[in-house]
This record gives sequence, C-alpha cells and structure tokens, in this order.
Amino acid sequence: MATYLTAFKHLEIQLELIKSATDNFSDSKVIGVGGFGKVYKGELLYPEGKRIVAFKRLDRKHGQADPQFFTEIRLLSSYKHDNLIPLLGFCKEGDEMILMYEHASQGSLDRILNDANLTWTHRLKICLGAAKGLSFLHDPNGSQERVLHRDIKSANILLDENLNAKVADFGLSKVGPANQPYTFLVTNPVGTPGYCDPLYMYTYQLTKESDVYSFGVVLFEVLCGRVCYEYSNGDLKKIFVPDWKECYEQKKLDEIIFPDLKQQMDSSSVETFVDIAYQCLQITREQRPTMSVVVEKLKVSLGLQEFRDLQEEIRKALGYEYGEIIRAADPPLIYKSLKELKALLSKGFPVNGEKTVICFVALN
Repeated sequence: MATYLTAFKHLEIQLELIKSATDNFSDSKVIGVGGFGKVYKGELLYPEGKRIVAFKRLDRKHGQADPQFFTEIRLLSSYKHDNLIPLLGFCKEGDEMILMYEHASQGSLDRILNDANLTWTHRLKICLGAAKGLSFLHDPNGSQERVLHRDIKSANILLDENLNAKVADFGLSKVGPANQPYTFLVTNPVGTPGYCDPLYMYTYQLTKESDVYSFGVVLFEVLCGRVCYEYSNGDLKKIFVPDWKECYEQKKLDEIIFPDLKQQMDSSSVETFVDIAYQCLQITREQRPTMSVVVEKLKVSLGLQEFRDLQEEIRKALGYEYGEIIRAADPPLIYKSLKELKALLSKGFPVNGEKTVICFVALN
C-alpha cells in the first residue's frame, strides 16, 4: 500500500502536526463520531494564514478502515467539484490513518433538519447543491468512470458557513464504467437503514439509481424536518419512508410537511419538489430519474420559491398598492431583485398598452 500512496505524496501530512492541531486528539476537539471513528476540529498554519480543518481518524477496530482510507484518498484526489468535500491531506504513520478535509462549519444536514430558522428556500438550495455534487459523481465530464457513493444520507451532506452543500464520506464508494446506461456492480449491500435502495438489498446489484433512491429519502427528510428513522433504546424502531410515500400517493402531504415551513412555501415549488422526490423512490430503476434530471427539477422548484420570496419582499417594502400597479405593467416588468424593481419603477413603465406611463420617485 505504501507504493499506492506514492502518487499522493504531495497530500501527506505529518502526524505530529495533526496532534498539535487537535491537542493530541483531545475530546474537546471532537466534532463528529461515526462507525469509522471520530472527526476532530483543528487549526493549521499555512503561508497565507491559519486555517480551520477537520481530521477524520479512522478506527481499525471496525475492520474496514484500510479500504475506506485508500478509497477516499483516490476518489477525492481525482474528483473535484464545488459540492464535494475537498480532501486537503492524509496521514499514514504506524497504525494511524487520518484524512484531512475542509472544515464544514455548519455541520451535517441531519443536525438542522428540524431547525425552524432553516427556510424552505435555504433547504432547496442545499438540496440543489448536493444534487449537483452527486450528478457530477455519476457522470463526470471527460471521465470513463462513474462513482457510486453507496451511502447517501443527510448525515453525509455537510454545510459550509454559507450553507453550501458538500457531499462527503466516500469510504464505501465504488467506481464503475460510465459509458453505458446502467452500471451494475455485484457487491454485498452496505449503507444506512432507511436510505438503502430496496432493489440493491434484494439483488445485490449496485447502480447509480441506488444513489438516486437514497437521495429521494433525503429530499423527503428536508420536507418533513426529520431523519427517516427512529431509534429506541439503541434499536431501530421505525423507518418513515413508506409512510411518506403513502402520504404523497393519498395527497396528504400536509400531514408530514414540517409545520414551520408551511406558511412560507410556494405551492408550485412544493409540488415540483415532492414529485421528483417521489420519483426517486420508485421500485424499479427505469422509473427513477437520473441525478441530472433531479438537478433540473430542483432548479425549477427553487426558481418558483424565489419568485414568491421576491413578491413577499416587494409587498413588505412597497405595500400592497404597489403590487397591484406593478401587475398592471404592459409589457410586464422583468426583474430579479427588489433593487432591480426599484430601478424600473424610478424610470417609469407603461400600463394600459402604453397609453399611460407611471413613474415613482424617492424610492429608498
């Protein structure tokens, strides 16, 4: 394995630097714990200044540390995208295997699903970013390979200080050929209960559509404001995905939508969002969309919501009467922000087929 790592020598970091950055792996520096081990927050000094990073210290006791370690190094060194968590370095000294990533200061998506301050617009942007990252893995430009993540879940979608989504944790990922409609890999099913594709669990055939199913579960989590499972006394008590699908089919979405979101949602945005989420959860692969289609649908959903947000901003800033006059513009006014609208209002615009021109002044 030492020979394998030679190609990534430029990413190697000394163990002593990591120990110094984490106060010798102090519990006070732990920011995450999983089956792989612990994640620590640390500070390193670069020529351009100090930088906060995250160190994932793999635990050999779990048996899969070695293959996961090498898989992450290879994939994150080869596949770079704004919506994939960047690998900054690694350490392999003695029994220690540590991966260093960009620090995602807002943590993982699962931790804030029930945060009332996370608006529907924020949620749509997060979903769109994650979808773009996963779409890139499935169909990377100029590559003959596609990456199948195998463990898509809200806990593996990290958020930076601006709530930009970063798909993370590639330890279970597999690589297959990209030059065919369906990439089948026969492999023992792995992943997280609730998110795993039932078809993959039944047939042992892994495809990119398995990731699509998992992403559909994440979309419903974002809508419902909770993770897809419930544990009691350490045991899995319930998986909510069948209930969510049933509510969609029976047109009872109001029963599952996170209550704090309802008053701010555009109905067409929600409809577009839930339709594509439900398609992701179809039983057969052929019925599920590609991630590129998911990206396009989420763009539409976000656009509809942002238009509603803008109308609400205009109503609060200018009042109801302005809104009525603006809707009378002929031809219709085209604007993307309140600032652009105010500029149009100051210049004046025609109504009633250009027979009347209205101009507003002193708009702050």
